[in-house]
Amino acid sequence: MTDRIADITALPHRRGEDRQSTRAQVLEAAGHVFAEKGFDRATGREICDRAGANTAAVNYYFGGMDGLYAAVLEEANRRLIPLATLASTVAAKPDATAQLQAIIELGVEKLTGPVSSSWVFGVIARELVSPTPALYALRQQQGVPKARIITSIVARRMDLPADHPAVARGCLMFMGPFVMLMIGDRMSLKQFIPELDLSPGGAGALSRHLLTFLLGGLAAAARDVREAEQAGVQHSET
Repeated sequence: MTDRIADITALPHRRGEDRQSTRAQVLEAAGHVFAEKGFDRATGREICDRAGANTAAVNYYFGGMDGLYAAVLEEANRRLIPLATLASTVAAKPDATAQLQAIIELGVEKLTGPVSSSWVFGVIARELVSPTPALYALRQQQGVPKARIITSIVARRMDLPADHPAVARGCLMFMGPFVMLMIGDRMSLKQFIPELDLSPGGAGALSRHLLTFLLGGLAAAARDVREAEQAGVQHSET
């Protein structure tokens, strides 16, 4: 009798676990389908079939395909570098150079690690090339604050105001390699550059190279700005 009562009282908890499990399975299946086909060609039926779930699961758990796709984008961001992770990584470092190094190491670790062979890159690559309305909310919640953090660090490293055009170009230089690693097909990159090591074992060397390249570029760009400003002052004085 006691065992039966225990089973009955455990039912709501088990049902909750089952619901969470089904939701996670649908989300994972959707990630694969969206990565392969894109949002426009994906169907709820195929996603539910892959997840082994009832065809009503998309509406039940996510309110429809739009909600499911937004949840997939959020999960992709969580598996890469969410805002909280970036902020805590930066806060633990003493200066701009150390912060840039930490961000590069974190980014390379993610981009050469297990997530690189998952559906995450496929979904994000499609979104970067052909953005959907679902990207707007994620960009406001995650992308814009991340960009502000990076802009602030680059500005301090260049010793220029954050709104200076050279700082914006420096941020573009910073993001370029990561975008390439994110959207570039690994096989194609290896065909073009056979010696490029994108394995986890090559992460350290790649991080050091990117940091050296970035610091040198930022220093040169900042020097050009100061020389141009000095030349302008001298010209106005004459």
